[in-house]
This record gives sequence, C-alpha cells and structure tokens, in this order.
Amino acid sequence: MHYCLFYDTAPDYLERRGQYRDAHLTLAWQAHERGELILGGALGDPIDGAILLFQGDSPEVAAKFARVDPYVLNGVVTRWHVRPWLTVVGDQASTPVRVDA
Repeated sequence: MHYCLFYDTAPDYLERRGQYRDAHLTLAWQAHERGELILGGALGDPIDGAILLFQGDSPEVAAKFARVDPYVLNGVVTRWHVRPWLTVVGDQASTPVRVDA
C-alpha cells in the first residue's frame, strides 16, 4: 500500500532548512534504501510544503519517519499528516487495475 506524508512548512522554511537539511536527507535516503520511501520533495511555487511517498503495510511507516525527521523536530515543518493513496496505474501501483480494450 502507498501512503503520502504531507508536510506544511514554516514561513521561513527556505532560510531555516539549511542547518537540518543534511540530517533530513540522510534520514530520507536511509528510508529509500530500506524500500520504504519511494519519492519525496518540496512543493514549488510557492515552496510551502512537501510530499513524501511511502510504501508499507500501514501508515505507520510514514508516521515513524515524520516523528524523527529533523525538520519536524526543529519546527521547520509545522504540521504533518499521512493519507493512504490507492494507486491503480503504473508499474509500482499497489492495486493495479487494467481495462481490457
């Protein structure tokens, strides 16, 4: 199953993220190497949030990441929440649905 972790960022996110960015990216790449984090990154124009796509058996895989993320722990991310994403199209879809043509 796929889960989206949504981040809301502080108004001064771009100015403050620098001191925590290496630790955040290290955590993210470790989650990716474990096969948990598929994609992640900031939303653009305006940069006021981020979305990270996880896969796992429960939303806990994404929540666990957020609870230890330096961005969250240091207030660079002001709010986060996890939602299941019912993926049906694509090579990595959790529940592929094809229509015979």
